[in-house]
Amino acid sequence: CYLTKLTFMPWFSSLVYTVGHGLKWGLALNGSRVGWNQTQHCKLLEGLVPDQLQLCRRNLELMPSIVQAAQETKSVCQKTFSDMRWNCSSIRLAPAFGPDLSKGTRESAFVYALAAATVSHSIAQACASGELPICSCGSFPAEVPGPDFKWGGCGDNLRYGLQMGSAFADGSMKSSRSGTQATRLMHLHNSAVGRQVLMDSLETKCKCHGMSGSCSVKTCWKGLLDVGEIAADLKAKYLAATKVTHRYVGTRKQLVPRELDIRPVQETELVYLVSSPDYCTKNPQLGSLGTQDRQCNKTSVSSDSCNLMCCGRGYNAYTEIVVERCHCKYHWCCYVTCKKCERTVERYVCK
Repeated sequence: CYLTKLTFMPWFSSLVYTVGHGLKWGLALNGSRVGWNQTQHCKLLEGLVPDQLQLCRRNLELMPSIVQAAQETKSVCQKTFSDMRWNCSSIRLAPAFGPDLSKGTRESAFVYALAAATVSHSIAQACASGELPICSCGSFPAEVPGPDFKWGGCGDNLRYGLQMGSAFADGSMKSSRSGTQATRLMHLHNSAVGRQVLMDSLETKCKCHGMSGSCSVKTCWKGLLDVGEIAADLKAKYLAATKVTHRYVGTRKQLVPRELDIRPVQETELVYLVSSPDYCTKNPQLGSLGTQDRQCNKTSVSSDSCNLMCCGRGYNAYTEIVVERCHCKYHWCCYVTCKKCERTVERYVCK
């Protein structure tokens, strides 16, 4: 195996490397492949605008967190949309994004928002875990602790995560080379929405102290929800996203709702410029991979139902033998033994 140039196009989606004769995802790269201890390592990243390249050179220690965020964006996106016609599978085509993610659709709105939230999340938690020597735990909250707890522990450093995450994620969108002005404004807006959802996810987490687990005293800190929960909130915003147009408001162009341009775009809503395909049939020109052979749920009435997922084309049934652990028994001390049981499961896939 050997490592060739990585590509950021955009940053979160297309770190790729060549293994043997196949092009595979390189988003899971870690220190064993790239040490990120020399400024020349930044040259491995094609497609960076000058601001991003400078940020990389000055903050090499951030790069493992950014690479981790890119991988997490991909996996969480696919998991979050596994029950819908568009299941984020097109992100695998990076660095060559299809029209569903490159033409200002609501799908690209979600991906940019999730990526912006995830990179700040990754950096904030890396500070708290001690992985980043340039930052530490988040500061204690200004609010007065309650009578049954005190501030302590090591909270996620959201302030630093937002500062560095936004600098890197938004760097390319501030370049005139990154598409049209309307597209850049759309991506900057959606990235800000993603970071706002991240900020709203900060919650109080506590650890109990006391005799025999009495929890007479609690030490508490501020920590972020996991990325999956943040993605779920962004998915709700995706479903309610607002279609916008780019036109003059007074003396300058702004994004305004296409249908409801009597009001400005809300800071909490995702926005998109171009309508999405229905994703029912394969159409490379539209960025649709279709739903043929996708697994569906026969008894569901939601988006994963066979009727909705298969777009009325019908479905095929097949059986599958599933091997599971069963009849597990705990042995003192301290291990568990289980048997293996087989059961037949009926599956359904779209025609």
